[in-house]
Amino acid sequence: MPHKIALEIAVQDASGVRIAGDVGADRVELAQALALGGLTPSPSMIELALERAAVTGVEVHVLIRPRAGGFRYDADELAVAVRDVRWATRAGAHGVVIGALDETGALDRAAMVALTDAAGSASVTLHRAIDLTPDPVATLRAARELGLRRILTSGGASAAIDGAETLRALVAEAAGAIEVMAGGGVSAASAPALAALGVDALHFSAKRTVIEPGGIRLGSADSSSGGYETTDPDTARAIVAALA
Repeated sequence: MPHKIALEIAVQDASGVRIAGDVGADRVELAQALALGGLTPSPSMIELALERAAVTGVEVHVLIRPRAGGFRYDADELAVAVRDVRWATRAGAHGVVIGALDETGALDRAAMVALTDAAGSASVTLHRAIDLTPDPVATLRAARELGLRRILTSGGASAAIDGAETLRALVAEAAGAIEVMAGGGVSAASAPALAALGVDALHFSAKRTVIEPGGIRLGSADSSSGGYETTDPDTARAIVAALA
């Protein structure tokens, strides 16, 4: 039988959830500020996304990331993240997307236990913090031992297609006990080759920037708006079509 690959779209709003459903994606990773690598979305956005998902049939997995920058969190930041996990799952999120590293750059097991415990029975994904660890394969083993459902990884490269060899190694190590989802610069051109590696899922943002003339860029004398990013249905459809 052909390998069935799941599709996840990183979105920032309810429109993105609708588009994900329209193109046949299985789930969304809901975040805000994707330009910063993604941050925890607001409670209202989570609620609205879940309402839209109930209509479109996609799962909503909420990114839990209290700030931009790296993934080594102090006690206060971790406390916020734990509360955000509890709030998202109690609101009905199908899963959460988390990641925390220690001072050596390895997975922070204590922080990850606190976050996964807060998620209860909801699905838990380790995000691309894995790509910053010294040994992604060892990190996958740790994630599997912690009972996580999947990892999101580019294979340690800027773009997933450039991390193909590491992705193959991760798929082999996972051995079906934890899902491997490839993400990072996924396009219609690279999606088929990534799927051929045997990964369980592909993650992509399919975003475009909308420029609003006449807006105001805060903190700048420039009168032009910096614009904002949103999910582009044509880009999303092209990626899905490339896998058909």
